[in-house]
Amino acid sequence: MAGERLTAYQWKLFGFLGVATFFEGYDFMIIANVLPNLRADLGLSEATAGVMVGVANIGTVVAYWLVRRADRWGRKSTLSITIAGYTIFTFLTGFAVDAITFTMAQFFARMFLIAELAITMVYAAEEYPADRRGTVIGVLQALASLGAVVCAGVMPLLLKLPWGWRSAYFVAALPLLLLAYARRGLRESQRFVDLKAEEARSGQARPKVSVWRIFRTPYRRRMLQMALIWALSYACGQTTVVFWKDFAINERGFTDAMVAGAITTAALAAMPLVFAVGRLLDVLGRRMGAAIIFTVGAAGTWLCYSLESVAGLTGALILGIFGVSAYLPVLNTYTTELFPTDLRADAFAWSNNLLGRIGYVGSPAIVGAVAATYGWGPSVRVTALGPIAALILILVLLPETRNMELEQSAAL
Repeated sequence: MAGERLTAYQWKLFGFLGVATFFEGYDFMIIANVLPNLRADLGLSEATAGVMVGVANIGTVVAYWLVRRADRWGRKSTLSITIAGYTIFTFLTGFAVDAITFTMAQFFARMFLIAELAITMVYAAEEYPADRRGTVIGVLQALASLGAVVCAGVMPLLLKLPWGWRSAYFVAALPLLLLAYARRGLRESQRFVDLKAEEARSGQARPKVSVWRIFRTPYRRRMLQMALIWALSYACGQTTVVFWKDFAINERGFTDAMVAGAITTAALAAMPLVFAVGRLLDVLGRRMGAAIIFTVGAAGTWLCYSLESVAGLTGALILGIFGVSAYLPVLNTYTTELFPTDLRADAFAWSNNLLGRIGYVGSPAIVGAVAATYGWGPSVRVTALGPIAALILILVLLPETRNMELEQSAAL
């Protein structure tokens, strides 16, 4: 497939996946933009807010079950379920009356959100040429980041509506009808179709897949390596953006409008860089691209919780947002390329949604507890060590997969 022009269907699929990931980014970043308002409305402390975010993020771990279903139900059916689920539960979040109901609604919303994003990346890896796989995955991830930017940009207006922070969740339900209509023309991944055809030709019905199946294959070690890299990256990425508004308001004296301006400015400045990440991976390679991205991202996290001035923090936030957004295309690309078709979703589920999410779930709760004593700045700065450790593991453990077909890269 390398060097071939994209077909009309591939462009259509790209549009569908792009819309889905855009709204995933919007929905997922709402909490980072409403956290101070939510805390004030529900009377929550910093520590309680950290635990609430951490518990809600357990839903991203439970997404493991949905993601691995894609190896049995197919990419198309599972993706449709996740899109409907995340829209419904995001809408229901707007009706939360206390910390418990908010956390429960967000638990399920995040379960479907993260499952949708993971299956999107598997879909993209299987349906696009090897020499543009990094670019496609990178642009899709960038569209999720763009959704987060739009969320930050419209938040001041939404917070002025009679429903306050709840308005952001009500608005997030709008893409359901659009995606429900657009998914009618979606086809199953050709690689998954070929896999099912091969099973049919063999004359053997595929047995029920054990949860522990991947641990009985030669890919066990690789999956555990990816899980550790995901966890270290998440430990930093999850806290950098989620707590920055609270940090800026309570430790630097920003107003809601100042924060919205800083986040919007930084995000808009970071967007061209984020959209270029996929192409960077296809041109320079996965390893060199990772070296640049993870170093810049770690520096951004440290600086945007250290500097004092509005201009300095906004500039640092550009690097922080870039890093948080750019880690994902690198790891999504590697995770989809290093496993065969019959294990691809299962490996993604284990390494990202289950084991990798230990850093994702644990980091907000730990940082929130530490921040109650030391403040957000020192507490979040320490997490910048995560991407540095992840980069070392990438350079030591992972092969270069640039321009390889999935069958080749999975055999490395």
